[in-house]
Amino acid sequence: MSKKILLPIDNSDPAERAGEYAVSAAGLDETDIIVLNVIDTYYLNSLPQSDLREKLDKEFREEGKEAVDNFRKKIEDEKCAGNCKNINLTTMIEEGKPEDVILKIADEEKVDQIIMGKSSKDRIERFFVGSTTERVVRGAKVPVTVVP
Repeated sequence: MSKKILLPIDNSDPAERAGEYAVSAAGLDETDIIVLNVIDTYYLNSLPQSDLREKLDKEFREEGKEAVDNFRKKIEDEKCAGNCKNINLTTMIEEGKPEDVILKIADEEKVDQIIMGKSSKDRIERFFVGSTTERVVRGAKVPVTVVP
């Protein structure tokens, strides 16, 4: 039986470690890994200046494409030390509020597990608004592995 893992990523170190963990979690079974980058349009839409919104939107899109391309390239170049012949990669770039998009994709794609990096927000910001990772853990219908 094939298993399906959702891997939300950005260009952070925790996301890279989560990617490495996802590959190792695949084991020898046939595994689909969906590499997802979410452009936070919820945050962008709250900015008052349209020129700043457009500039940041363009930068976020470029960073998202770079993040998924880098992960795919790493898998293809390194061949996962010989351990990923059984891995089928799909990459997605979506827009919206990150936790909402992650949970929606997890449901739509009927994933078995979500593997994601720990949020890089500082303690004060997490206290007031929480982190995307925390909200995904609370809202997910499947196991979530958080990689520090």
